[in-house]
Amino acid sequence: MRIITDEEVAASLPWPALVERLAVTFREGVESPPRHHHAMHRPDGEATMLLMPAWERAGYIGVKMVNVFPQNADHGVPAISGVYLLSEGNHGRPLACIDGSELTRRRTAAASALAARELARDDAETLLVVGTGKLAPMVIEAHAAVRPIRRVRIWGRHPEKAERLAADYADRFGTAAVSDLEMATSEADIISCVTLSTEPLIHGDWLSPGTHLDLIGAFRPSMRETDSLCLTRSEVFVDTYAGARGEAGDILQAIDEGGFAFDDIRADLAELLRGERPGRSSSEAITLFKSVGASLEDLAAAIEVWERQEPIS
Repeated sequence: MRIITDEEVAASLPWPALVERLAVTFREGVESPPRHHHAMHRPDGEATMLLMPAWERAGYIGVKMVNVFPQNADHGVPAISGVYLLSEGNHGRPLACIDGSELTRRRTAAASALAARELARDDAETLLVVGTGKLAPMVIEAHAAVRPIRRVRIWGRHPEKAERLAADYADRFGTAAVSDLEMATSEADIISCVTLSTEPLIHGDWLSPGTHLDLIGAFRPSMRETDSLCLTRSEVFVDTYAGARGEAGDILQAIDEGGFAFDDIRADLAELLRGERPGRSSSEAITLFKSVGASLEDLAAAIEVWERQEPIS
């Protein structure tokens, strides 16, 4: 069995190829049971273990184990870590143990880029990233692979982190850190939220016509990055209905507050990519994509990594 490091994962997943691999996999489908979600009470706060299996109907088999420790930010350690085990489909023999953290970051950003490719305006040039963790640079690169991004703005709870990230991308996109989130929201074509917030950061009355809102961070019912008005004003799309129904805090809390109904969701990614349901209705519409992550995405990314490896001599 081959061990594939985070550096090898990064080198094996160029954005255009990964986005297209996800598109094909969403269109064709795989078997993907609901993920196992386990709360773990640790001495310095609650953590989460996620187990995410998936398999092709006549092909690869995979499972990811992820540990999410939100409190790691206080220690300068990534909040998400994990591994992915990929097996062949004929006899179930393990092929590779793949670094799960890099795989997760890249497939998550690529899924959002895929949604933006289908939903954001073709001329979307200004990207606002809300959050400064390990996913933030991923979404900058992924969105820039599918839309003509010329300006990137970054907002974070810790301004010094936003400044450091902005400096990393200043030469490519004229990137700048911002302190006024309301103004930055109103000026953005695409807003990508990558936080672990439990309180709304983006408010619906800040959104300008034509905006695409990409919500990545909240993966539990108790988490949210937007208020209910964001959903009320938007044409809402999700990665999967099962994930949205079980874990999408932005949607579930808006429903509890009476500002949204589950049947108001326009489509999931599979329906959108198959052409079974329409996407953006007009250039003035506000579109919202809520993802919580799907094992289908991990399997697709793991296969892409594996098939780019050189044969062992």
